[in-house]
Amino acid sequence: MSRVLLTGATGFVGQAVMRGLGARGIAPICVTRPGRMVKGASQVVEIEDIFSQSSDWWAEVCQDVDMVLHVAWYAEPGKYLTSDKNLDCLAGTLALAKGAARAGVRRFVGVGTCFEYDLTGGELSTDTALDPLTPYAAAKAAVFVALNKLAPQMGMDFLWARLFYLYGQGEDPRRLVPYLHQQMQAGERADLTSGTQLRDFMDVDAAAALLLDDAFSDRTGASNIASGQGITVRALAEQIADQYGRRDLLNFGARPDNLTDPPVVIGVRQPKDPV
Repeated sequence: MSRVLLTGATGFVGQAVMRGLGARGIAPICVTRPGRMVKGASQVVEIEDIFSQSSDWWAEVCQDVDMVLHVAWYAEPGKYLTSDKNLDCLAGTLALAKGAARAGVRRFVGVGTCFEYDLTGGELSTDTALDPLTPYAAAKAAVFVALNKLAPQMGMDFLWARLFYLYGQGEDPRRLVPYLHQQMQAGERADLTSGTQLRDFMDVDAAAALLLDDAFSDRTGASNIASGQGITVRALAEQIADQYGRRDLLNFGARPDNLTDPPVVIGVRQPKDPV
C-alpha cells in the first residue's frame, strides 16, 4: 500500500510511527492541527479539530488513500482517562472510518489500549474479555466493537492495535520515565510507590515497528503491541538510576500504592499468521 493517511503524527506515538514509516520509505499524508511541524510527510492537511469533522469531509481527504493509520486521540496526562473529550474522539473516529470507507480506503488501522481488557488476568491476549473501567478505555473499546463489525460490511479491512506501557523519545515529561531521568540528572530525590507492579514496558520506537508490521500485514481484528515480558516498576526505576549511579535517590514508598491498580499487566503477542 503506497498511499497512507496518518492522524496524530505530532504526538508521542505518532512521531514514532512517522519515524517508522520513514524507515520504510513511506511519506504519509498527515492530518494535523495548524502550525504543527511535520517532517517526512508527502502532504499536510491542517484542521483545528479532526474529531469534529464530518464523514463527508473525511471522504474528500481520503481520496486515493490505500490505508488510514489513525493514531490521534486526546491524551493529556492526568486528564485523559476520565475526560468527556473521549466521547468526541469516539464519534470523530467513527466519522473518519465512515468517510474512509466511502472514499474506497482498503484498510483502516486504529490504536487502542491494554486498558480495554479485563486486567485481573494479568497476562492479556486478544482473546481476553473486555472490561474497560475508565471513559478513555470505554471509548476505545466502543470503537473496536463497532468497527470490527461495521468495517467489513463497508468493504474495508480493520485492525485495532492495542498499546501497552510505552516510554521513549517525545514522551510527556510528566510521565514516569522522563520524571526519573529529570530527577537523576538534577541529583534530586524521586518519590515513587513501592514499585512492585509488574508491567509490559516497551520503547515507543519498538512499539511503532510492531504496529507497522501488523498494519502492513493481512491481520485483522485486535492486535497486542507488546513485548510479552514483564518488569516491575521498581526494577525499571533502578535501571534508569543505574545510568547515573544514583539508586540512592529512589524513594520507594513515598507515594501510596493504588489499591485498585492491577499487580500484573503483560501483553501476549499473538503468533504471526501462517504463510
